[in-house]
Amino acid sequence: MQPIDKESVQAKLETFFHKDIYVHLETTNGAYASHINAKAMNVGAFIRNGKVNVSGGKITGEGPYRVGLQIDLGWIYAEGLTDWEVDDHNRLLLAGHDSDGRLAVAFQLSEKPFE
Repeated sequence: MQPIDKESVQAKLETFFHKDIYVHLETTNGAYASHINAKAMNVGAFIRNGKVNVSGGKITGEGPYRVGLQIDLGWIYAEGLTDWEVDDHNRLLLAGHDSDGRLAVAFQLSEKPFE
């Protein structure tokens, strides 16, 4: 992965507009919080292969970034994004890593289901 280039990510996002796509969205502070502070609450969210039709979307911010997708009945978004790549399956993979390089958020888009 490489640091987010806002214009390149926006261009790739637009290739998913007006079609059904699959979304993987995952957030976590996982064990990172509890091993530093035993009273810290662990939180997370996870969806894999959520099928949506995207009518629009954009990347905002100056880093870390926020990416939002407009769907039929609302929005899906992730914030805290720092890195990106397009893989060999033409999927857009976005991630947010903390200052120690640990994954905090993953937001991935694909025209085919994730395996």
